[in-house]
Amino acid sequence: MARKKIEIKTRTTGLIILLLIMFSAVLFKLAFVQFVQGEKLQAEAESQRTREVVISAKRGTIYDCHGNTLAVSISADSVYANPSVVKKSGQAESTAAFLAEKLGMDKDKILSKITSGNAFEWIKRKADFDVAAAIKEADLPGIDLVEENQRYYPQKELAANLLGFAGIDNQGLEGLEISLDKNLRGVDGSIIGYFDVVNQEIPQTAQIYNEPTDGYDVVLTIDENIQYFAERELNKVMASELDPKSCSAIIMNPKTGEILAMATRPTYDPNNYGDYTTKDRRNPLVQDSYEPGSTFKIVTASVALEEKTASLTSRYYDPGYYAIGGHKIKCWRHYKPHGSQSFAEVMQNSCNPGFVKIGLDIENKTEGLFYKYIKAFGYGKQTGIDISGEATGIMIAETNLKPINIATISIGQGISVTPIQMVTAVSAVANGGILLEPQIVRQIKNGEGDIISDFQVKEVRRVISEETANTVCELLESVVTKGTAKRAYIEGFRVGGKTGTAQKVENGKYADGKYVASFIGIAPANDPQVVCLVLIDEPKGYLYQGGQIAAPLFNAIMTDVLNYMGTVSQISQDNAGKVWGEQEKQQIPVTDVTNLSLAAANKVLSIYGFKVKSSGSGEVVTGQTPAGLTHAASASTIALSLGNNSKNNGKLTVPDLTGRHISEAAEILGAMGLSLKKIGNEGTAYEQIPVPGSLVNEGTMITVNFQIPSQDVTVLQP
Repeated sequence: MARKKIEIKTRTTGLIILLLIMFSAVLFKLAFVQFVQGEKLQAEAESQRTREVVISAKRGTIYDCHGNTLAVSISADSVYANPSVVKKSGQAESTAAFLAEKLGMDKDKILSKITSGNAFEWIKRKADFDVAAAIKEADLPGIDLVEENQRYYPQKELAANLLGFAGIDNQGLEGLEISLDKNLRGVDGSIIGYFDVVNQEIPQTAQIYNEPTDGYDVVLTIDENIQYFAERELNKVMASELDPKSCSAIIMNPKTGEILAMATRPTYDPNNYGDYTTKDRRNPLVQDSYEPGSTFKIVTASVALEEKTASLTSRYYDPGYYAIGGHKIKCWRHYKPHGSQSFAEVMQNSCNPGFVKIGLDIENKTEGLFYKYIKAFGYGKQTGIDISGEATGIMIAETNLKPINIATISIGQGISVTPIQMVTAVSAVANGGILLEPQIVRQIKNGEGDIISDFQVKEVRRVISEETANTVCELLESVVTKGTAKRAYIEGFRVGGKTGTAQKVENGKYADGKYVASFIGIAPANDPQVVCLVLIDEPKGYLYQGGQIAAPLFNAIMTDVLNYMGTVSQISQDNAGKVWGEQEKQQIPVTDVTNLSLAAANKVLSIYGFKVKSSGSGEVVTGQTPAGLTHAASASTIALSLGNNSKNNGKLTVPDLTGRHISEAAEILGAMGLSLKKIGNEGTAYEQIPVPGSLVNEGTMITVNFQIPSQDVTVLQP
């Protein structure tokens, strides 16, 4: 009995101890939950009974420099569902059918969303205004709308590749929209509601509204009108017989670094960016690089004059090529060498052998000197402009430089630059020798119009002296008035510039028949207000040289720009008696049209750009002034004498076809009653049989050799 009592007591004691342990564990757990996990669990509970709808902040407006709107945020209603309310209404099927019809969406997909187990489901973000109004009027149970902001570009394609676009969630995705996103985006707000365990809104609970903070407004340096001038002319080029792969233009104020226009084609409408390819949307003026060709000779000339390795009195001889390191770098006119030239003539003629010698002389003075200046002009690194995806260009490592590399870089080959680098470097020449950081943002303002950030000119470094810069500007003016860029001439204004035609590189080799034609110009040349670079990528047909197709594009854009800016015409007499703005007339050979009919003679001479004045009566031309095979200024008038007695037994004089493209040569010979046998399918005429001036019978076959200037190292056109 006593033993049994002891057992009972022992069991009781054990049970009590067990209960105490369990109770202590519960107390410990409660204390742990209360004091250690309490805050976390409270937050989780709060999150389970609260539902948050994000209210996007209004994205800041983007303006041009005159306050014209380029990008703005507009209100748009987004449709969402509370599935528990929809299910409780018993109208899920009809609701899905109605929404599918109005929104143009799949009914089953909508039905799946509005009957899900979630407390919140987006049905359609930023619906069309009329559609949203119809849904709101229908007052469907569990379906509601919330106002969001949608990005809108009122000018559509204007400056689209520069502006970029913003996505559905108000975030910048490309262009200035992403690079300036931190300023434009603002801080989102929200609507917070309270729901029970079955996702029904808890009665008598107030929604919490957190107001969004709108983004800052941005004023750009872009001038909408100048941008329009550039894009209008690019559209014409794209629609022309050139049919290029792309074309672009960038215009800068060289005294401040402000970008006035940045245009490219093809382009896109950022309001419907999803309908276009990534290629259509990119900004090649900042993101792509290219071999600059002869436009880079501006840098070579500037360095040579600054370091006094050359002067305006220096002379250079062009035998048609420059031999170096087992290679021959040929001139674009190797078939008719320039011979002895002054420094200014080397520039005007864009002579490759002359510039190779100039570049090598720089490097011979001090090893690494040429590269030092190239880097000082800003090549090889980003310019710092506020645009996403800026490239750095490509430069051969300085340790790997050989004389052949210096030679090719001197003529703009073997170095890859971005268009923004090019226009920035030439602006340093145009403004007196100071490299400026290019800028696209003039001001940043808050919603009240207060200026948060204001434009300041940002000087990077002085690259060349003011004296050198002024001399180079004068040389560039002579390129337009006397040299390869005559088609860039704008009547009444002093314009300077440089042409370029660079063969494209593909898979590490120069691609046959693929060129980038370019022209970079300054105006007015004596006090530059603008620098403009134009590029035409892979033009089709026989015209591909910068002087032939890029210089006229510059002319078309800048004629309107100068007039729009109120630049005063510079046709005025200076102390030396020179009339500024008067272009020197090009001297070209006069074709001998003796023994041709007046109609045929008219046609032939008009191809060369001459005017015709005839006298006498008769069926054939018996004489002309100036005489055949002499030279006369372009657009001169050729006086023809008509008669009935043919000279030289009626034989015709073979014209000089040098430098003519195939179609031009065929047209000239056809008008004269001669026929063409061509050798080669590209390039220009450089050799012909019979030679110019030979007397031949009508119908004679003229054999003409056409070719793109051959090369051991690729040849750049002027």
